[in-house]
Amino acid sequence: MHTQTYKVKGMHCASCSSVIEKTFKKVEGVHAAEVNYGTEKAKVSFDPSKTNPHDLSRHIEPLGYTLEVSPSAEEMGMSAGEHEAHLGLNQSKKEKLVEVADMRMKVLSAIPLALFAAFVMGWDILSEYGVVSAMSYTLKEFFHHLLPIFATYILFVVGKPYLLGFYRFLRYGKANMDTLIGIGTVAAFLYSFAVSAFEDVLRPFINVDYQYYDVTIVVITFIALGKYLEAKSKIKTGDAIEKLLNLQAKTALVVRDGKEVEISVNDVKYGDSIIVKPGAKIPVDGVITEGESFIDESMVTGEPMPAQKKEGDAVVSGTINTSGSFTFKATKVGSETLLAQIIKMVEEAQGSKAPIQALADKISAVFVPIVLVIAFLTLGTWLIVGSQYLGFSQALSFGLVSFVGILVIACPCALGLATPTAIIVGVGKGAKEGILIKDAATLEKLHKVNTVVVDKTGTITKGKPTLVDIQNLSTLSDEELVSILASLEKKSEHPIAHAIVSYAQEKNISPSDVSGFEGIQGKGLKGTVKGTEYFVGNAKLVSDLEIPFDVTKLNEFTSQGKTPVILTTKDSVLGFVMVADEIKEESKQAVADLHKLGIKVVMLTGDDEKAAKYMASLVGIDDVIAHVLPQDKLEKIKELQSQGRIVAMAGDGVNDAPALAQADVGIAMGTGTDVAIESAGITLLGGDISKLVKAIKLSKITMRGIKQNLFWAFIYNIVGIPLAAGVFYPIFGWLLNPVFAGFAMAMSSVSVVSNSLRIKAKKL
Repeated sequence: MHTQTYKVKGMHCASCSSVIEKTFKKVEGVHAAEVNYGTEKAKVSFDPSKTNPHDLSRHIEPLGYTLEVSPSAEEMGMSAGEHEAHLGLNQSKKEKLVEVADMRMKVLSAIPLALFAAFVMGWDILSEYGVVSAMSYTLKEFFHHLLPIFATYILFVVGKPYLLGFYRFLRYGKANMDTLIGIGTVAAFLYSFAVSAFEDVLRPFINVDYQYYDVTIVVITFIALGKYLEAKSKIKTGDAIEKLLNLQAKTALVVRDGKEVEISVNDVKYGDSIIVKPGAKIPVDGVITEGESFIDESMVTGEPMPAQKKEGDAVVSGTINTSGSFTFKATKVGSETLLAQIIKMVEEAQGSKAPIQALADKISAVFVPIVLVIAFLTLGTWLIVGSQYLGFSQALSFGLVSFVGILVIACPCALGLATPTAIIVGVGKGAKEGILIKDAATLEKLHKVNTVVVDKTGTITKGKPTLVDIQNLSTLSDEELVSILASLEKKSEHPIAHAIVSYAQEKNISPSDVSGFEGIQGKGLKGTVKGTEYFVGNAKLVSDLEIPFDVTKLNEFTSQGKTPVILTTKDSVLGFVMVADEIKEESKQAVADLHKLGIKVVMLTGDDEKAAKYMASLVGIDDVIAHVLPQDKLEKIKELQSQGRIVAMAGDGVNDAPALAQADVGIAMGTGTDVAIESAGITLLGGDISKLVKAIKLSKITMRGIKQNLFWAFIYNIVGIPLAAGVFYPIFGWLLNPVFAGFAMAMSSVSVVSNSLRIKAKKL
């Protein structure tokens, strides 16, 4: 089975997606099809031996749609990355801008005509009630001949999509929103044209003073304006992808045949040696082979401080080299790079459907045929029943107004936009905040979570040793003690040594010169500073030196999961510092925020229970499960689920992969890249647990937005249809003019898109 996502051209409304989806599902060999109006993409799973993309496109072409089918990467002899670049990942945006510019031109040409028609219509209505004086015969005749010209231009130029919708309905029986507008405005135009052309012949039978050219003009203009505003806002909803695309480097400086050559990033091959100068973007993923530098990795890690990188360290595409020059070997190119994976993930998530959307899709699919039936029944009722009370002429006039009004106001456009626009904005906002959401279903599920399970190392803690305590047992000052330790540890490569040196640098404590430096295997090291020989190491080193030392205080710290580093001379212990995997500053606040949201927090760790409970008490975690092996984590998640809890699991994604997959929502800390992105529904770049709180809030805001959108979309239709049909006419004398129906319909779509865009402004 082959699954591919294609761009669909020609989609104008929400019901288009259900028409295309149904058509695809009837094609032999198609296993599944998902068409999203928000992103204008179709995701199709099919058997390549029975059908192909060109065949699929042929099935929807008569209905006015096409699949953008390009030659595959294999056919063009390219890698996936080269192929994507060749096609232009950003092309759809350019095409969209051209389309929007065309819509703008048409709308701008239509607005003055619509304002003129509305002015004439307003004068007519007001003169009937004696508010203004009636038009002179000459003026009336002038308008009588001018409005048909305006209406012809509006219907056949601006309203072309709706005419095509009407034509396809007559030919193939497939109705969408364009069909409704098409039938309504064509009916109003043809009626008016017949009255204008055969005025004298028809005068005895019907009231020829009423014509509906203004309805055709104003309705199409309103809807075209609504569509233009909607298309413009839809471009805004996809901003996140564009920003991610802009992070990519365009060129790379590669060493080929001993020479430095600048080539397109798409021509970089696996194993290439790439030179990166200060200030340059890193073009692909790789490993440094020569030189060192500080790299701004905030795009991936969220850390504002540039990270030091030296030989053997990995670098990621899209990150920025801030200082030195270095050479690295390309290990992942094209679509394999982390940035390309992130872009793909955000695109797929924006195009995926949330379960709540299934409801809107089902309604949209049956809505158009039902509306057509209601419209024709209404027209029939007015002609049969209305004629008895109002006379045929008046009944026909009111029947036509109701017929057009229903078709215009009932368009399910807002209904189809309700979910995808909110998902696109929500996923995009998440990406900006460093929260990568795999699909819409995950975003929907997240707002129901009531238990969060976290891993300790790298999730609650920083995942790297830090100096957390100084115990001074000598006459030296703390600064002097740290200075001696840092002077000796500077020569060591051990991670604990890095923690001590980093602490000294942070506190601006300068190290001294060391002579006679020597490492003592498994115990520590020794060296001479300012004429005195010092030893640095663990408790074993102190006992080997036979120096008296009370270890009770030491045990108190080690029970908290801290590692001691002891400084001693040949004769006495001067003091010790404690190094531990420090709790992240944001962990305590994040746990408190989760509690505010009514979520229970459980810590799963392979660590010693005493140390784990101490750590949990500092952060405020509810429950601790210690001594857990990776394979046991999966069972613990199942156990919590069996208690009826909806579980989100946050881990580093490598040893946690099975548990992440089992959880209702798997959340990977972005410090474990590939496996994390694969096995989790959400990836938090930089491994910042406070982003987990933001992700849950984002899910709640997005779901609230979707529900509000669906409410507004339904309200417009539920209230609008009876009003347009004239249900209230016998009681209150209310009849909805199709012009106002067009305005309401356009505003329903604009209000739904605007409500979705509000998600962007919400603070997480």
